[in-house]
This record gives sequence, C-alpha cells and structure tokens, in this order.
Amino acid sequence: MKLNKRTLAMAFTSVAGMAMVQADEHPVSTALSSTSLYGYVDTAAIWNFGSKNDVTTRFNNTGRDRQDGFNLNVVKIALEKPLDEGTWSAGYKADMWFGPDAAGMPGRLSDSRGGASEIAVKQAYVALRAPVGNGIDFKIGQFDPIIGYETADAYANPNFSRGMGYTIEPFGHQGVLATYQFSEIFGASAGVANTWNGPAINSKVRTQSIKTYMAGIVVKAPESTGFLEGSSLYAGVVDGGVDGGNNDLLNIYVGGTMSTPITGFTVGAAYDYLSHKGDNPGAAMAGNNPGVPNNGGLSRGFASVTSLYASYQLTEQIKLNGRGEYATSSGGIFGSVNVGENNEEIFAYTFTVDYALWANVVTRAEVRWDHASRGTIGAGGDRNDLSLALNVIYKF
Repeated sequence: MKLNKRTLAMAFTSVAGMAMVQADEHPVSTALSSTSLYGYVDTAAIWNFGSKNDVTTRFNNTGRDRQDGFNLNVVKIALEKPLDEGTWSAGYKADMWFGPDAAGMPGRLSDSRGGASEIAVKQAYVALRAPVGNGIDFKIGQFDPIIGYETADAYANPNFSRGMGYTIEPFGHQGVLATYQFSEIFGASAGVANTWNGPAINSKVRTQSIKTYMAGIVVKAPESTGFLEGSSLYAGVVDGGVDGGNNDLLNIYVGGTMSTPITGFTVGAAYDYLSHKGDNPGAAMAGNNPGVPNNGGLSRGFASVTSLYASYQLTEQIKLNGRGEYATSSGGIFGSVNVGENNEEIFAYTFTVDYALWANVVTRAEVRWDHASRGTIGAGGDRNDLSLALNVIYKF
C-alpha cells in the first residue's frame, strides 16, 4: 500500500493526539500542568571612583571584588506550584541560584574542598493550607526571611545595590512558617527554624534548646482609604541563637510603603536593629554575609539602620528611585577595622534610573555615595566611596 505525505501527516497527528490525551490523564502530567518555571539572569558593570575600591559592607553584588569590572551576579531558576483556592490545598517551590551571589546565601552548597560554591538552594519548601478560619498557610523547608524592605531578588528592589539594613537581616531560614490573614487589612505570621547565623546552617549544627523564633504582622490600607490604597506597614522580630560561642542574634524590623496623592509617586521607610550577645559580633555577621569582616571582639554588639525610599514613575518607561540611609554600629559590622565600641556612623545616598526599553528586561543606572563620619569605609581607611553601576536583568 502506497501512502502519500498527506496521509502520513494525518496518521501521525492522530497518534500524537491520542498520546497527548493519555499523557494528560497521567498523575505526573496533571501535577506538572499547574507548575510554572521562571527565573532571571542578573548582570552588572560597576565603576568605582578611586583606587582602593573599599566599599561599605552590603550584599555580594556590590562587594569589593565586583568593583571596576563586568559581573555575572546570579542566574535563578525556580519551579513553583502555588496554593490554589481549595480547602486542603498543597504546593511547593524550588528556587536555585547559580553564580557568585549564591556564595553569600545560607543555602549555598559546598565545593569539593569544603568551601562555599557558587550554587545555592535559595528556597525549597512544601506549601500547605489548613482550612481553619480563613485558612492557615504553611511553608515547611527552606524559605526567605520574613523581615526586610528589600529582597534577595535584585529586580524586585527599587535600587540595584542592597541597603545596609539588608546586610544585618537573615538571608533565609530552614524550618516551619505559618501565615494567617485575619482580614483584607490585617495579617500575621509566626515560625520556628534552625539558628539563622551562617556557620550554624552550613555546618548543620543542631541543638535541642537553641532555635530561631520569628513573628510578624502586616497592615494594609483598603480601597476605602482613597489614595492610601495599597499602602502597607510591617513589623517583625527574629530571635536566633548560635551555639558554640554563646552567641545570640536578635533582629527587630519596622517598615512600610505609602502611596501619595501624586500619581506614580510612593514613599517608604524602614528601621532595622540588630542586637548581638556573644564573643564576636563581627564574626557572627561574617558568617551570614562573607562580605562582613571578622573584626569585633565585643561581648555585646549592635547595628541600626534607618532608611528612607522614594519612587516616581516619570513616564511609562522611566522610573526614578532614591534611597537615603543612616547607619550606626559597634564591632565593625559595616566594614570599619580595629576601632572600639560605637565606632561606626555612616550616611549613604543612592539614586537609580530605571528605563524599560526591552520587554522582560530591567535596565537601570545607579549612582551611590557612602560617607563615614565615624569609622571608615572598608579596611583601607577611606571615609568616602562613590560608584556608578549599570544593571541589566532578563526575566523569563
């Protein structure tokens, strides 16, 4: 029997269609149909004015090793099945980071020599909903911190460089978090996890009595508040202990954003406070963020950061973002070396122009100036640091 091309095409289409129907009925295919794959590629170029390249301690993407050059910061790949509206809903999220920024995350993997690699499990948790009242949502596994104005994902922040408040916050937790929305206005969360300090997570230290406890509340302005609709206020506490050096870290955070009568103009504010008890506050923070020097030798240390934010949508494509910061600390937490208590006082100013030219691409230029009125900017003894950065991120 001789078959022409049209007959063969029709036969193939029929068989393929039957196979697709059978696959759609398979439990694995059904589960995958509600799973989404997404992520981004984050790149940057930074020019530091000056020769020493000493920078105030912030996140890895603007560390000393990133100055005066082109950088691949991180590639993120995430798989997620969010909770649906079912009473006993279940889902998950698996969020992987690849690249230099991954070395600063608590979920970073070890390389063949036992050091931090450039691969990290940023989040990996099971999501569950229990039909109690309005529904209690649970995250079980590794999840992002519950406090902070800024996030680990650079594109979601108003500025490319992270604020100093971000530096003294936990970068992630391994444990259980419960969230309950009492109404459209008020919500709360509470959780327990392993100690959040970096060395404890990476060395898999487990103790029966020392855990991290966290709680937070959020208040959102409803539609009836007029131009304030969408404004929010958040407050949270994270109490995390670290054994071995009799160390304990306590974070207190308050922050919020507010809409204004001016179309496209929003303002925000945040206050971060870190209290440290133990042998070495500098060492404790260095474990959470490799960019933090191991300088302190104090039995007690602290750091506080007050941040103000402003954003204005100038045109459909251009958005202007500004940030002002005032930070103080003891123990050299922000980079000063060999100085005593109450040693640091830093003013920082950041201005970012976000220009949306290509679809799915974040393109922005940023100028940042850090000034130390007490202490220094990094270990080189400078009191000022000025840099220009270009950030390009493709989201998929």
